[in-house]
Amino acid sequence: MVFKSLKRALGVGGPTVDTVLDSPDVQPGGYVQGQVRFAGGDHEVEVERIVVALQTRVEVEGADSEYDATVEFQRQQLTGGFRLGPGQQHAVPFQLPIPWETPITHMYGQRLHGMTMGVRTELEVARAIDKGDLDAINVHPLPVQGAILDAFGQLGFRFKAADLERGHIHGVHQTLPFYQEIEFYAAHQYASRINEVEVTFVTDPHGTQVIIEFDKRGGIFTEGTDSISRFQVGHAQAGAVNWPAEVNNWIQQATQRRGWHF
Repeated sequence: MVFKSLKRALGVGGPTVDTVLDSPDVQPGGYVQGQVRFAGGDHEVEVERIVVALQTRVEVEGADSEYDATVEFQRQQLTGGFRLGPGQQHAVPFQLPIPWETPITHMYGQRLHGMTMGVRTELEVARAIDKGDLDAINVHPLPVQGAILDAFGQLGFRFKAADLERGHIHGVHQTLPFYQEIEFYAAHQYASRINEVEVTFVTDPHGTQVIIEFDKRGGIFTEGTDSISRFQVGHAQAGAVNWPAEVNNWIQQATQRRGWHF
């Protein structure tokens, strides 16, 4: 179990809250489960509500700069108002849905550097909110996502970085106010024409839309350009497709449409 204790922002002798997750390992479309355990301090208080929420860090592009911002993208109120007496102890179970579009935090069995994702617990007393530390969760790829990412690796693409961008992709239906970009250095066989590739998954209960952005390498007399392609994949296809061949086909389709040749 994962055990974290909230800060005592509500004053000395006030109530304390502990969040215990059954497991930190989840997938998009699943749930994170656990208990919020709370105890009264040395005096009676009126608790207005207890809330659990999913939070992450997102890169925001401003007019002249970029900065990181904390974004809450799922929220569940566990209690309404109640009176908590001195030393009283209670526990409230919760099952917080993980949206289908939730970015992954792990790939190839390792945590993606820079990905921050977790459950925040809030206890509100007299309009003062104690926002505790983030209980980290590990968001693993769905089978079809993992198969596609594995295919890039098998083709020789090397992971570079991952980040979350605030905003929406043009022409793509999103329910969350951000999207994830997973960046790869081009494999050797494509490196003469492509610098890097960025992969984004926009997933729903039926499948995932795969958005691939190719960063075209410039020449002596030409500048590099970007090209974006989109592919729709069903969840049931995860184990039914030769994914290295399919991903190679996607790359060939995208580059041939634009007159890039390997």
